[in-house]
Amino acid sequence: MKHSKKEKSPMASLRLAFVLLISLVSPTSSCTQQEKICLLRFLAGLSQDGGLAASWRDGEDCCEWEGVTCGTDRAVAGVSLASKSLEGNISESLGSLDGLKLLDLSHNSLSGCLPRGLVSSPSIVVLDVSFNRLSGALHELPSSTPPRPLQVLNISSNSFTGMFPSTIWESMENLIALNGSNNSFTGQIPTHFCNGSPSFAVLDLSYNKLRGSIPRGLGDCSVLRVLNAGYNNLSGTLPDELFRATSLEHLSFRNNELHGVLDGAHIINLGNLVTHQL
Repeated sequence: MKHSKKEKSPMASLRLAFVLLISLVSPTSSCTQQEKICLLRFLAGLSQDGGLAASWRDGEDCCEWEGVTCGTDRAVAGVSLASKSLEGNISESLGSLDGLKLLDLSHNSLSGCLPRGLVSSPSIVVLDVSFNRLSGALHELPSSTPPRPLQVLNISSNSFTGMFPSTIWESMENLIALNGSNNSFTGQIPTHFCNGSPSFAVLDLSYNKLRGSIPRGLGDCSVLRVLNAGYNNLSGTLPDELFRATSLEHLSFRNNELHGVLDGAHIINLGNLVTHQL
């Protein structure tokens, strides 16, 4: 049975800020027929739609549909359907919404895989599919993939398996927060987070099956506030370089196979540290 835990407050705060921003966008414009088709394909892939069919009607402006927000450019900018008792698969058609910036499908019972087009979307800034029943692997992107605008990715509390991606993050130049906790990812913690995104602040990979050592490169994350990789199978020692991340406020490697002596001077160097579980 998977461990149930609440979402980290920094991640929730980032998502809330973006939701508030989207809510200020004018909802008065009409969506395009192509956007309507994409949304209706998503609806058709649901075995339980949580009552969405009552407002998601082909003959009506989809900017007025429940959970849909449109921008002044007449594009669908947000789809917020958290806690709607949705069941079924996530249609790849959502990745064709060219103006979509916020997609929140958290706290439902969605299953199947996460369409690759959502993570690699040229428009999505916040993607939250946490607390569902999604499975399968999170795929790498081709090395030729241009930079993506994704800032917040929350895939926590699902049933994802396979190797945790290592190179996909190189194209995420704006990534601020990643929560992949409470899944069954294997492999190692990637080293490229801060090389690709200098604004990277939140990393939670706790409750997985990750192995190997703690990357020295995490110490180069100059604004990293939350680092949680507890309840994995990590081994080795805490690298000295990690303690260069002086902005850390919450640090946890609890319940791993780490060893060695912790230098008290290193902890003192983390002057912003509020909690640590080592």
